[in-house]
Amino acid sequence: MQTLPPPEPRSEPQPAAAAQIQSAWSPLNIPVFRLLWGTWLTANICMWMNDVAAAWMMTSLTSSPIWVALVQTASTLPVFLLGLPSGAMADILDRRRYFIITQFWLASTALILCLAVLSEVITPPLLLALTFVNGIGLAMRWPVFAALVPEIVPRFHLPTALALNGVSMNASRIVGPLAAGALIASAGTAYVFVLNAVLSVISGLVVMRWRREYSPSPLGRERLFSAMRVGRQFVAQSTRLRAVFLRVALFFFNSTALLALLPLLARRLEGGGAGTFTLLLASMGCGAIALAVVLPRLRQALAGNQLVLAGTLLQSAATLMMAFAPNVYVAVATMFLAGMAWLCTANTLSVSAQMALPDWVRARGMSMYQMAIMGGSALGAALWGQVATMSSLTLSLSASAVTGSLGMWAALRLIHDHGLEEDLTPSREFKAPVGQTPPHSGPVVVTLEYRIDPARAAAFVKLMQESRRSRLRQGALSWELLHDISEPDRYLERIVDESWTEHLRRFDRITAADVALRDRKLAFHTASEPPLVTRYSVTS
Repeated sequence: MQTLPPPEPRSEPQPAAAAQIQSAWSPLNIPVFRLLWGTWLTANICMWMNDVAAAWMMTSLTSSPIWVALVQTASTLPVFLLGLPSGAMADILDRRRYFIITQFWLASTALILCLAVLSEVITPPLLLALTFVNGIGLAMRWPVFAALVPEIVPRFHLPTALALNGVSMNASRIVGPLAAGALIASAGTAYVFVLNAVLSVISGLVVMRWRREYSPSPLGRERLFSAMRVGRQFVAQSTRLRAVFLRVALFFFNSTALLALLPLLARRLEGGGAGTFTLLLASMGCGAIALAVVLPRLRQALAGNQLVLAGTLLQSAATLMMAFAPNVYVAVATMFLAGMAWLCTANTLSVSAQMALPDWVRARGMSMYQMAIMGGSALGAALWGQVATMSSLTLSLSASAVTGSLGMWAALRLIHDHGLEEDLTPSREFKAPVGQTPPHSGPVVVTLEYRIDPARAAAFVKLMQESRRSRLRQGALSWELLHDISEPDRYLERIVDESWTEHLRRFDRITAADVALRDRKLAFHTASEPPLVTRYSVTS
């Protein structure tokens, strides 16, 4: 079988050159991205086929809105629960092999579900359980793919590449439901799961063609729980990521009402059936693809927060229109608008998250981004399904539309992301120390001694809060700034690392932004010699 080589080392073009080649489809000129994008398209087709078949089967097993809505919850909840461990493994293992494993996990799940349907032992609880197991595969697959894209695509192409991923998702929203609907109508639901399994196997074999070069760290692999801790710390210390995660969770918490209740909306339309359901999903996909073509121009004309608010308002309007849609023609047009809104908001927030993450923690960061999406979706589907059960579909959708708009407006107004982008280019400016401390020995304490003019002390202390965030994002266990009572110009920065090995890892995580921060701190230092650095190993 022919294999694809690893991508050429990337060189960033000048801004003028980048502007000339930038278009909605330009990342597809990169062979490895084209291969992975095709694989991602196939994987998403399988996902939508599975979701459509499971949701429609549930409507055949029960007419309760809460059971139907829980299909969406069972599919998304594993990503919320397992996203961070999956992201940590994607950062510390060979991402290519990990991606292949996820494909075969999903193929196995589809085969088991198929056998359960053919054996006529499927029940609502069993269907939810198998949907949950399938969701585990999705939880494993998404963060590793999200981390691979920036690895093979130049930075100036990244927003467009992520938009193409949205095109893939929404093209699959068209192809997957249509294929599922045709199979359900002609052969039966079980054969949707059969096709799903076959396509998942083929996707795994295609990824095996890519011979990505994997270079293990000389320090060895991070331990899983340590890697998870560092990932959580990075997000906790990033004001931009915290703001993005809140916004994306709010958006999907409210917008998921439309998707979770769509099977029931399709049934209540005149002539509604499986064909109507798939037509509405396909219309949503067409809307997203249509917006992707003009999204680069919109991104130049509007700021990110403006795009997020515009997408949210359009999504709320579409949800309200679907609540009162009198016929399938209005519903199709409305779902087209909903697809445009979904891509506009989700892509803008995804780009913001990717730009705030360096490569070494990218899968962990994007897994938590996906956790925010799926957590919001799972809770939203359960809540709005219960509201529909206790009242009506119209009231549930109307409430989600109103709370969606008000919630996003408040989040954008009250929670600021300090929109300046940091330069996350890796830097070797800081030289790692050479020591005799064995790897994984007890905690390591590092101190840096500064001499500061007391008249400038307040400004220095404020700047050191940025140093705190930087050290903790790199993986330090703790940080504090000490002030010498007897010598008012003496300050001590104290950092604790988990071990000597984890201390050395921090030097591999230094970025150009960290170097610039170091220079700003040194501008306050009044001594002729650089700050004195001392390292201690905790022995008990």
